[in-house]
Amino acid sequence: MSAVVGATRGDGLTAALTDAVICVERHLRHLRRAPGRLVNAVLLPMVFVLLFGVLFGSVIDVPNGGYAEFIMAGIFTQGVLTAVPDTSVGAVEDLRNGLVDRFRSLPMSGAAVLIGRTVGDTALRAVSCAAMAAVGLAIGWRTHGSVLGVAAGFGILLLFGFTVAWLGALIGLSAGDPATASSVPSLLLMPVMFLSNAFIPLTGLPDWLRVAAEWNPLSSVVGACRELWGNPAATVGHSFPTDHPIALSLAWMALILAITAPLAIRKYRTAVAR
Repeated sequence: MSAVVGATRGDGLTAALTDAVICVERHLRHLRRAPGRLVNAVLLPMVFVLLFGVLFGSVIDVPNGGYAEFIMAGIFTQGVLTAVPDTSVGAVEDLRNGLVDRFRSLPMSGAAVLIGRTVGDTALRAVSCAAMAAVGLAIGWRTHGSVLGVAAGFGILLLFGFTVAWLGALIGLSAGDPATASSVPSLLLMPVMFLSNAFIPLTGLPDWLRVAAEWNPLSSVVGACRELWGNPAATVGHSFPTDHPIALSLAWMALILAITAPLAIRKYRTAVAR
């Protein structure tokens, strides 16, 4: 890999992009050699679709549409959110398995390894979304928007996966060991996931709790997908988050990425310098 980097490097931004592409290719090749990760990324989300779509759908009533159409955006979002613990553990493993030592001697961008990790994990989320979509269609999920709208919804999902992967990288590089890197994201994300519109309509919540759930970044992503796919949103009244979920989801992702990416890159450079 050293010879490849040395032969292809240029200066400045071009060199950084070249390094990033090489690291993305490396990570995708590694995924092909780890079929267990692919199986886990495909089978577990499919089980969640069946569990929520069939079992919960029999007891939860959603106005203006069925529960299967309501829940799919939430399950998709939950699926891409698994990029946080996956990337967190992966970042720690990169530090502990000697990868950093090999890269330390190369004249490469400090962000390239993290870009390879986050983009590669996002690609895995795309495979997961395809599997979930297949099961969702089987249990009655349908989209009612345009082809471009449906594609835009999946684009927002994958962009969200890429964004939270940087959060995972930051947590992993800060944690320093796989056990902490695996457990901390779950503790942080569980309340965020369930205090959202992902699984239940917010119509029955107290006003103060409903407002908090509406401003949850996850609720914005889920709401954006439902709007683009023409699926029921089950909202109460009008508020900025419920009326503008697409714009708000993009704003949340830009803010999260602007904070986590520079911090993760700084953490990585500190680890490499040790």
